[in-house]
Amino acid sequence: MKEILLGSKTVRNFSTPYIIAEIGANHNGDMSLARQMIQSAAACGVDGVKFQSWTPTSLVSEEEYARNQSYSDSQKKHFGSLKEMVERYFLRPEQHHELRAYCQDVGVDFLSTPFSEGEADLLDECKVPFFKIASMDINNWQLLTYVAKLSRPVVLSTGMARLGEIDRALELMVQSGASDIALLHCISIYPPADADIHLRNITMLQQTFGLPVGFSDHSMGFSVPLASVALGACIIEKHFTTDKSLPGWDHEISADPSEMAILCAEAPRISAALGQYHRTVSAAEEQKKKQFRRSIVVCTDVPAGHVLKERDLTSKRPGAGLSPDLIPVLAGRELRRPLQADSLISWEDIR
Repeated sequence: MKEILLGSKTVRNFSTPYIIAEIGANHNGDMSLARQMIQSAAACGVDGVKFQSWTPTSLVSEEEYARNQSYSDSQKKHFGSLKEMVERYFLRPEQHHELRAYCQDVGVDFLSTPFSEGEADLLDECKVPFFKIASMDINNWQLLTYVAKLSRPVVLSTGMARLGEIDRALELMVQSGASDIALLHCISIYPPADADIHLRNITMLQQTFGLPVGFSDHSMGFSVPLASVALGACIIEKHFTTDKSLPGWDHEISADPSEMAILCAEAPRISAALGQYHRTVSAAEEQKKKQFRRSIVVCTDVPAGHVLKERDLTSKRPGAGLSPDLIPVLAGRELRRPLQADSLISWEDIR
C-alpha cells in the first residue's frame, strides 16, 4: 500500500488522517488575526494550518479585475472591488516567514498553496513539508511540472476535474520527478449540496490510481468529512475560521473552533474503529463469552444413573460450561452422579 510522509505523520489509505485547517485568506490581511487562527487551530488538534500564496499579479488578470468592480453583498463578504480585496488579503513574503515561525512555536505544520512558480520557490524557502496544489490548477502543466521538480511531496486536489485530467496531471508530475503524491477528492462548490459530494469517489480514486486519497471539504459542519474517514480518507482539509460572521470570502462555510475540535477528536476514533477486514474475536470478547454465553444445565433434579434426554436439558448463563450446541450429544448418556436443577453439566458428570 502506497504511503507518504506529510510532516511527521505517515499516511496511507485508512490510516489516521492528517488534518489541515485551511485558513486560506480568512486572516483578511491581518497578521494578528492570522496568529489567533493558528493558535486556535493548534488547540483543536490539527496537524497543519494552510494559507494561500498569491499576489495581485500572479492569479487574476486585469480583465477579470475590470469585471468585478462591486458586489451586491458588500455588507457580508466584500468591502470593495476584487482588486482591492486581493490587495488587502495577499500574504507578503516576509509574512510567510513570520507565520511559519509562529506555526513552529505552537507545534503545527505551516502549509500554503502556491499559485505561481515564484510562490512555489517562496514556500520551498519556508521548508513546507509538502505542496498543496489547488483544484483550479490541475490542468496548469507549467505549475505542476515546476512543483514536481522541487522534490517535496505533493497533495493534488481534484475539484472540477474529469478522470482523464487527473491521470494526465499525475503523469506529468511523475515524469517531472514527483514520487510522493496524494490526491484529494473535492467538490469546488461553496458549499455543495450533499447529493453532489459523492464520497464514493474516494474509493474510486484509491482503486484507480493506487495512491493515498484524502478529502478537501467545503460542506457545512463536520458530518461529511467524518464520513470520509470511514471510506479511508487519509487527509482531511477543512476551511477554518475563529468567527463565521467575519467579512471575507470563506468564513461562512468554514469550521469554527468547536466544529474543528470535534473533527480532530472523532476522526482518529473512526480510523481506529475501522480495524481489520478479516473477522477476528478479541481477547476481551473471548473473556466475555464466559459471562454472556450459556452453558448446559439440567432442568430438574436428576439421580445418578439417569439416562439423559433432550427434554432434561436447557442452557443458561454463565458460559463457562458445556456449549448449548452439545445438547444432542449429551442426550442418551448416563449420569455418574446426581445433579440438582439448574446445575451446570461437565464431561466428568457423564459416562
